[in-house]
Amino acid sequence: MISAQDLSKQFDDFWAVDGVNLNVPPGKVLVLLGPNGAGKTTTVRMLTSILKPTRGHASVNGFDVVKEAHLVRKSVGVLTEHHGLYGRMTSVEYLDFFGQLYHLEPALLRKRINRLLDDYGLGDARKKRLGEYSKGMRQKLALTRALLHDPPVLLLDEPTSAMDPESARMVRNAILKLRSTERSIILCTHNLVEAEELADQIAIIRHGRILQNDTLEGLRRRLLGPPEYEAQVSAPVNENLPQLPAGVILTAQSDATLRFQIDEPEITSPELLRCLLDNNLQVTAFREAPRSLEMAYLEAVGRADQPQEIIND
Repeated sequence: MISAQDLSKQFDDFWAVDGVNLNVPPGKVLVLLGPNGAGKTTTVRMLTSILKPTRGHASVNGFDVVKEAHLVRKSVGVLTEHHGLYGRMTSVEYLDFFGQLYHLEPALLRKRINRLLDDYGLGDARKKRLGEYSKGMRQKLALTRALLHDPPVLLLDEPTSAMDPESARMVRNAILKLRSTERSIILCTHNLVEAEELADQIAIIRHGRILQNDTLEGLRRRLLGPPEYEAQVSAPVNENLPQLPAGVILTAQSDATLRFQIDEPEITSPELLRCLLDNNLQVTAFREAPRSLEMAYLEAVGRADQPQEIIND
């Protein structure tokens, strides 16, 4: 549904995006993570045929972003950082204006406007001018605009920014519902907890290049190593531990906690637990140690900032 090969954009002598490769199949959410200035917005603008790539190729919904730009624009719903709302309009007038630009049939357009305003908690404010809306209300209205023509591709830049927790939850639930259909979504966010919840795939971008692109679990394994498990004990552990099963490494130890790295936890965890109990260790809890997306993200960025080794032939 969304495909990019060597997608690149140069401004004067600066490469804002340099060699990005992406592939988002139908029904999946790709979360694009990166600091400000990393190239996220430029990438989205090329995928929406707003900017022409300097190098490389991309297609959206089967359409080339350069040769078939008008068809790409019909296929995408975009939530940008700056919404461009018209403060003197009401929400109904605003959405009706954009619905006419998409050539939606009037009866269908009215039905969609009413449903979207109700779905996003804006129904009671439909007669207010947009200049009276709060930041969160404006954000939700901009999202309804992106959904108005029922596009097969959504490109969302910080969809829950400026929202209170209840509104943010409403929008995240809507994104989860949209993902269950034949629709592809690229989501740019700085909210790593949100990314963990919504992403099928995570791409970390920095200095215009993709550092990592994988599932959440794939990123954890690649950047943080095999899973680690913690065993809590009720009595201090002697220095001499029993012989551990193959594939288990003790990585940390305190009076009340043992931490292990386990290559194949589905197979080896029961063996490890049995080993500890057989050696009279009073285990009160045994669980996987938390490894957040934040830990993986910081590891990826840290590696990218390290000087590269120079290898002489």
